[in-house]
Amino acid sequence: MGKLNGIQKRGRKKHVNRYHSLYLTVVLICFSLFISIAIASFDYRKVQDQLRLNHENEIDMIGDTVVQSLHTIDQVYKITDETTANKMEENTAILLEHYEQNPFFGEWDFAQLKKQFGMDIFIIDDNNIVIHSSFEQDLGLDFDECCGSFGKRLHERRISGDFYHDGMDIHQATGEIKKFSYMATPDRKYLLELSASLENDNIFNRFNFLETIAQLEKDYAPIHSIHVYSPNGIILGYTDKDGKSKEVLDDMRPVFLEARRTGEPKEAVRTEEQGIVTYRYIPYVADADQELPMRRIVEIVYNEAELEGLLKFYRDEFIYQQLIIVIAVILLAIIIGRLIAKPIHLALHDSLTGLKNRAAFEMEIRKRLSRKHEHVALMMIDMDNFKQVNDRLGHAEGDRILVETAKIIQKVVGDKNVVARIGGDEFVVVYSNVTREEQTKIASSLIQKLNEVYKELNEQLHAEVSISIGIAYATNNEQLETLYNRADKALYCAKENGKNQYRYYETTMNAY
Repeated sequence: MGKLNGIQKRGRKKHVNRYHSLYLTVVLICFSLFISIAIASFDYRKVQDQLRLNHENEIDMIGDTVVQSLHTIDQVYKITDETTANKMEENTAILLEHYEQNPFFGEWDFAQLKKQFGMDIFIIDDNNIVIHSSFEQDLGLDFDECCGSFGKRLHERRISGDFYHDGMDIHQATGEIKKFSYMATPDRKYLLELSASLENDNIFNRFNFLETIAQLEKDYAPIHSIHVYSPNGIILGYTDKDGKSKEVLDDMRPVFLEARRTGEPKEAVRTEEQGIVTYRYIPYVADADQELPMRRIVEIVYNEAELEGLLKFYRDEFIYQQLIIVIAVILLAIIIGRLIAKPIHLALHDSLTGLKNRAAFEMEIRKRLSRKHEHVALMMIDMDNFKQVNDRLGHAEGDRILVETAKIIQKVVGDKNVVARIGGDEFVVVYSNVTREEQTKIASSLIQKLNEVYKELNEQLHAEVSISIGIAYATNNEQLETLYNRADKALYCAKENGKNQYRYYETTMNAY
């Protein structure tokens, strides 16, 4: 019988240790996974943000490079284009002489004049309409209708009668980059306009922003195209096979106009054959100090395929890292759990019975006493005449009786209540929100069931092994020490009055 009980005791200990080992392992796994995944996720988010920032900075840098290239050539022309401007003024003077000799433009040989000047000639009437030109495609062009405020500026130049020349500009019909000059006839009826191509000019070739754009398109994979537009939406330096200019896309024009109106970069997304692309429009003012500042809009069309590829690469890497982390954490937690579960368990549990020990009991009851609206009761159990068991049958049998007693107590009081062994043959039970009637039933049941267990033992020893019980209910804000003392006095009273019984604490017991 003793041998069998020893085997049962070892089996019970092994089960408890396994439970706590499993519990600790699960806690370690959850905690470690939370920390590891949180850190990895934070790092992954930082990588994502950095990739997007790098992509955005790259697009910004490309835009800045184009704007700077435009600014450079504009400044160079501002300083060095006197030769072209002087030549245009000389040619204009020849046209004025020609006008004084023959004011009938229909009789002029514009083709011959173009050949002579190396420039196109345009005659603009007082309604700002091109009525004669060496470039026939522009006949009928209405500056008031097509060019907004520039039409007003032409009226002012006509009234002034002075010679004007602008910086680098665009020929609307062809998109060719040119320089334009204007001067009114003496009768102020007409404006004589000349246009000189800059695309074969030495200065333009040296500071060619179109070459800069082509190089950027080549060097940066996300870039589909870069164009520079006039305020009217015509691409500078672009002429199709028919010699015509190209305008901003119809569905992008609202974004283009918004960027022109606000003076701030604007973006829109568009689905094309090659996928989803973004159109960014960056406004640029060539020289705010000029009489007529040249306004342009830089268009950058780019995709995020490279960015998405990098994000996918790091996302896959993140997933692989998480799998490795999960496996490593689980293995590590199992190892650590097995190594420290037993010491932790023993630190808070009685090594013989598997019940909680005094340290665990005190932590638990202090925690319950600190809670508001929780009615705590303490039951103290002491075995009567247990010394006779050890003296007559030996400590091994005494241990068996203690284990069996602990088992009965735990079974009767239930798992919701805390049972602890705090001394050789002393046990305590901590209750929460249990009525006096329920407490009485528990105490009576304990005495009855343990008497049945001790019956054979008492017959063998001719002794009276039993239990005595003392019960005390905690008052508001009561400390552990005072509650313990009151339960102890109730226990002492039960023993003094014949043992094998229970007693509730009463104030009259303070005399003990």
